[in-house]
Amino acid sequence: MLRRTFLTTMTAAPLLCGAEQFSLFDGQSLKGWKSEKAHPQGWTVENGILTNGPGGKVNNLYTATLFGDLELEVEFRIPAKSNSGIYLHGLYEVQIFDSYGKAKITTQDSGSIYHRWIDEKPVGGTIAKKNAAKPAGEWQNFQILFRAPRFDAAGKKTAPARFEWVRYNGVQVQENAICEGPTRAHMDIAESARNPLMLQGDHGPVEFRKIGYRVPA
Repeated sequence: MLRRTFLTTMTAAPLLCGAEQFSLFDGQSLKGWKSEKAHPQGWTVENGILTNGPGGKVNNLYTATLFGDLELEVEFRIPAKSNSGIYLHGLYEVQIFDSYGKAKITTQDSGSIYHRWIDEKPVGGTIAKKNAAKPAGEWQNFQILFRAPRFDAAGKKTAPARFEWVRYNGVQVQENAICEGPTRAHMDIAESARNPLMLQGDHGPVEFRKIGYRVPA
């Protein structure tokens, strides 16, 4: 059973009180990360911050490590009108967007699970329960509990991927959000019990300063 104890505020403390947390970003390099192309073009690390530059049109990054179920905490910052995303398993996106102050939000807005793209049309997705976005230029925080899809011995999917919950700047914006399949602009990989984490780099400028995780018990 996945543990549900999690921090609810932005902090440098571990995801779970007293539990070991690991980092996917060492604050100094791109160690542990790969690119969808030959190398991580355009991504740089400076003063403990990972960024895709002012243009925000570079290769997506993904982890060399593969994950099943995952508890994740990410701190990020975007400028006005920017757009990015975090793809659990490289396939299921939690949207990052400059959504501050919007009265009505959609699957495109920050904290939402982005929609799928089928027959050139948007399908599904899960809109965030609340708009918890901070103003552009401020550091923001996602805390995510993700359940990987399940497969039987023959490789047939028996249960879809699911976001047990997503907390955005301390506000729970997702609960039991099911992903029947990969969302738009996902990695070119199949659904599996274990896959990488991906950071979107080609939709707009974004900065990251913390990417911490724990494998649920």
